[in-house]
Amino acid sequence: MNARQIKETIEAKILRDEASRSRDSRGRVRAEVLCDVRTAYERDVGRILYSLPFRRLRQKTQVFFNPFNDHICTRMEHVLYVAYLAETIGRALYLNTDLIRAIAYGHDLGHPPFGHAGERTIDRIVSAHGGEFVFEHEAHSLRVCQVLADHDGNPGLNLTYEVLDGIASHCGEIYSELMLIPDREKKTEAIFSPKTPHALPFTLEGCLVRMVDRIAYVGRDIEDARRAGLMGFEDIPQAIRHELGDTNSQIVNRLVLDIIEASSGADMIAMSHTAGEALEQLINQNVAQIYRSPKIARYEAMAESVLQGLFDAFLPLSDGDSPRRDKKSQARIDDFLTFKMRHPEPDVTPLRLVTDYVAGMTDHFAREVFDDLYLV
Repeated sequence: MNARQIKETIEAKILRDEASRSRDSRGRVRAEVLCDVRTAYERDVGRILYSLPFRRLRQKTQVFFNPFNDHICTRMEHVLYVAYLAETIGRALYLNTDLIRAIAYGHDLGHPPFGHAGERTIDRIVSAHGGEFVFEHEAHSLRVCQVLADHDGNPGLNLTYEVLDGIASHCGEIYSELMLIPDREKKTEAIFSPKTPHALPFTLEGCLVRMVDRIAYVGRDIEDARRAGLMGFEDIPQAIRHELGDTNSQIVNRLVLDIIEASSGADMIAMSHTAGEALEQLINQNVAQIYRSPKIARYEAMAESVLQGLFDAFLPLSDGDSPRRDKKSQARIDDFLTFKMRHPEPDVTPLRLVTDYVAGMTDHFAREVFDDLYLV
């Protein structure tokens, strides 16, 4: 047996019955020769890790835009936190940690610049232009993996269906979920259907990443909010602190142990009612004191202006206009026209083309392009 087959044999012996085994994967859109060393899910980890969209996560917003403080959390750090915590729980539950890592690394590849404010702004712009699609970062993460990133000269990373399903089905913004039961009957084609947003994954590993997403950001966001002067752990109501703890470390430890206990021996990922209710209350506290704070609102207004300006500049170009401007702005126009020429879908609509281009930008690059286009 080669190294991969030995790993697959170990998986069969060690993992729980309900876990995903790499040799039983539903496969990929494009069939491939199996690797002699890595399992199917290990290959997916590498493809995501080495992709350009993953690299750009280090300069994409988690909560605070374009920070100059090196200790403020970025989207890449959040992804790594999700992977670490989900793998910790998954190992205790005898799940497939390679699959968990691949889903976690890929789950936010489609996040646009400026975090959820950018996501809402792009969706509003798409709607205002009569777009045939809704912009959500979950669906766009799937699009990045399927179309916009590339592997071996082909469009898309050609990931396994289990990884694609976990990426498309993650959602850290449903605060009240206490129990996630995998949809074992889910058809493979349903992964790509826009009619089933936030549908449950068909693997336990996908369910775990979906639940851990909230745990990874709730306390970490408070650490950043303290640096910004918005909120500290001492501002959390005593009842929540009594249930979850007084620091990010205590909160994470409490919830990790709770999920392990609530999920052991069951075909589901769950947390107890008391811990889940406290987590929901804490996230709502973050919403009130951080995400909807006046300081964040001012940043969001800036983000809306930048993104609207980028769409206003590039939409006419996507229809064939090519205005000549000063050298600085012409360089940005040429960048976009190059992207248009190399886009993997030759019949893409102008609105989708510009959305793909802008959503792939980092915070810093979006502001830089905006300045070059509009400042005199």
